[in-house]
This record gives sequence, structure tokens and C-alpha cells, in this order.
Amino acid sequence: MRHAVVRVGRGLAIAVAVVAWAIAAHYTSALVDESSWGALLAIAPFAVIAAAFAWQSTRRGLMLALLAAATLALALALAWPTLARNVGWLYFVQHVGTNALLGLGFGRTLGAGREPLCTRIARTIHGTISPKLARYTRQVTVAWTMFFAGTVAISCLLFAFGTIEAWSTFANLLTMPLVGLMFLAEYLVRLRLLPEDRSSILDAVRAYRRTSPTTTPVNER
Repeated sequence: MRHAVVRVGRGLAIAVAVVAWAIAAHYTSALVDESSWGALLAIAPFAVIAAAFAWQSTRRGLMLALLAAATLALALALAWPTLARNVGWLYFVQHVGTNALLGLGFGRTLGAGREPLCTRIARTIHGTISPKLARYTRQVTVAWTMFFAGTVAISCLLFAFGTIEAWSTFANLLTMPLVGLMFLAEYLVRLRLLPEDRSSILDAVRAYRRTSPTTTPVNER
């Protein structure tokens, strides 16, 4: 019971942090002309990802990561006045870069001789999967690839031709809810097409976290 309470509390804390970050990102990117805090917020996710990779790396990898971090910190210090005046560009690069990498991560697993990412996630959950589930999860991998590609396209079009307020609303306030709707839509479709598969959205999220983003060709397993 205690562990369940801790998990729920941790999930709620993460959700609150994500919502607070999104609101702050929207405010600093769309509603103010210059913001050092906005620049810090825009850079923060990259710093968290870099720290996670450094934490899991070898000693040599850690030293390289620290050297890269020191170099980046120096570059940021020199460019900080420019960055603070162009916070919207920082958020744009972050939003497009993140979704492009996610789309690439899903899409590259669709190549010949590779196991689609969603198929691998299903295998992590179930151990073995049926041909029907394998076909379905391949289609889900295609759907996620198209979702992230569409997100990148809309983000670029809004940033280039729309207002910064419209772009920020989409990028900072709507992207995460759209991801949640994508999960929900996939779950409802799976219940209809594969009623025997009772795995939940949380099962898929946990399996994704356990699944390496890199892909090994099936014939090398």
C-alpha cells in the first residue's frame, strides 16, 4: 500500500511539474520580449537528458560528458544576451528537435530486418506475441511515426507563418495533451481489434522506458 501511495505521489508530482513547465514556457516564449528565466527553462530539458546519459555512462563517457558540458556552458555564457532575446527560437529548436528525434526513433525501426518499436514494447509486456499482434503493433509504430512527423510539420508552419502566440499554444500547451490523446486512441482501438490484449497504457509506458531506443536487427537476436 505504501509503495502504491509513493508511486501515485511521484506521478502527481511529475504531472504538476510538467504542467507548470508548459505554462511557464508559454509565458516566457510568447508573452515577454526578453527573459533569462525563459532561456533557462528552454535549456533545462536538454540538461536533464544530458545528465541522464552521463549518469548511465562509463567513467570515460562521464569525463567526455563533463568536458562537453563545460564547453557548452562557456558557449552559453558568451551567447546568453542573444539567447535571452530569442527565447522563442530556443523553444522552437527544442520542440522540433525532440519530436523529430522521437519520430526518427519510431520510424527507423520500420526498416527491413528490424523489429518495429511498438512490437518490441509488446514483446517486453507479453514475452511472446501472436502474428496478429505483431501486425497491429507495426501499424501502431507507423501511426506514432506519422504523429511526430505531423507535429514537426505543424510546428514549423506555425513558427514560420503564424504568430508566436499561436505557435507557443500548440508547442507548449497542446503537444502533451495530444500525445495523451494518441495513447488513449490507440488503447481504445486495441480494445476493439484485440480484446484479448488487456495491457494498459501504463504497461506500455513502463515497457517503453525499459526498451532501448536503439534497434537491433531481428536476424541478429
